[in-house]
Amino acid sequence: MASKVGAVGDITRRAALGALGVGVVGVTAASWPRLTAADIPGRGDNSLSIVIQGTKADAAAREKLVADFNKVHPEIKVKVQAIQSVDWKDFFVKLLTMVAAGQSPDLVYVATEGTQLFAERLAEPLDRFVQHDASVLQEYFDDVHPSLVEAMMYKGSLYQLPLDWNAANMYFNTSALNKAGLELPPSDWSHLDFRNMLSSMKQANGSDFTPYYWTNRLFGGVVPWLYINDTSFLKETKASGGRWLWDGFYKNDPSSKMRAGGSLWESPNALDSRVEESFDFLRGLVKDGLGVRPEEGGGNSLVGLFASGRIGSTPAGGYWVEGLHEAGMKEDQFDVSFFPKWRTQRHQFGTAGYAIMKTAKDKDAAWEFVKWAASKPAMEVAFALPTTTPTRRSMVNEALYSGKGPKHWKVFYDTLDKFPSTGPIPAPPEQAAVETALIKNVSLAVSGDQAQLKNAMKSLERDLDLALGRN
Repeated sequence: MASKVGAVGDITRRAALGALGVGVVGVTAASWPRLTAADIPGRGDNSLSIVIQGTKADAAAREKLVADFNKVHPEIKVKVQAIQSVDWKDFFVKLLTMVAAGQSPDLVYVATEGTQLFAERLAEPLDRFVQHDASVLQEYFDDVHPSLVEAMMYKGSLYQLPLDWNAANMYFNTSALNKAGLELPPSDWSHLDFRNMLSSMKQANGSDFTPYYWTNRLFGGVVPWLYINDTSFLKETKASGGRWLWDGFYKNDPSSKMRAGGSLWESPNALDSRVEESFDFLRGLVKDGLGVRPEEGGGNSLVGLFASGRIGSTPAGGYWVEGLHEAGMKEDQFDVSFFPKWRTQRHQFGTAGYAIMKTAKDKDAAWEFVKWAASKPAMEVAFALPTTTPTRRSMVNEALYSGKGPKHWKVFYDTLDKFPSTGPIPAPPEQAAVETALIKNVSLAVSGDQAQLKNAMKSLERDLDLALGRN
């Protein structure tokens, strides 16, 4: 039986922009994506419509997943639609266009960047479904680290079952290390050890060689350096609630007592001295030619540059393994380590899972797909290749990386097990505007002198105040 749902409300074009934190000033009709019938999944039928970020090929790749689901639930027809986008922010804008047109999908595959946006505006809490099917789901929770689950909570409720995730670990080109007479660093290495390694690699490799390549974005940009310095550009607190989940599914986990109702990022923290210190460290790498200016760091060409030996190190997660393999790198030509230690060794991660929309035609059917997608057989189909890191601990094993590398693949899940404070990307409901503010000021902060850095921190604080709606 279909769940009875009310309308989310009149989500207009202006409101949709506001939901993303995108200002309406200067937005023209030409800049708003045009909606066509081809953009609307399941239009004109009663199929369970699912939207993912990606291409038509990505949607087609889920055909086996859908076929296997229909062996269990032949009565639930499923249609998968991919939305091609530059990044998650672009994806959310296009999706909200569909919602504004009254053609909302039933399920959306959402990453951490959008979890709180959806929880605040668009998604249905999973609490009642999870509690109803507790006996079935206990096996799932036993296999998934609680930090990943907590990242999918918002103000005490759970909105997604995390299926894949990636931490910002440090990849090394082993050829570049060998030329400099270096080995993969130990697990407790420091940020100063990292700088010394970059200097050695720069001296040992050619003029077109870049020791450290980083990108100007939330994942793998400045945030990992803030986390290991025990700070962030937003103040992080924990929402109350969530005991129903921790006392029910993780009662035997020692960390369950420290868990709560999800992270909250409600105020800026750019003027914290440790934030400036972290930016200054990166500014020094850029100034001394040890790292690129981050605005040069689009991710599209990164795999090719790394595989050709022109990059010594870069932050990335398990999603990189298959790409490097397809680029021709042998399993011993690259390796991965933990991010270095500063005041802490807290890592950053992002995760993803299916969100049920408030406007879903049949929430019960949508939940059956979400629940089935979290089963081990379904996840083994979805994550047969190392294109990401499965959230199930049992699936991050030697068989997944055999013949492809890296040698120290255990680093991926050990990032959670060895560093309990490791946490999600700072992504409040206003994530799009927050990331825009960060990107703008990172470039300014690392490309000038100390005075320019201080001005950039003041500018970032002001921009974050605006992004969070505080002024």
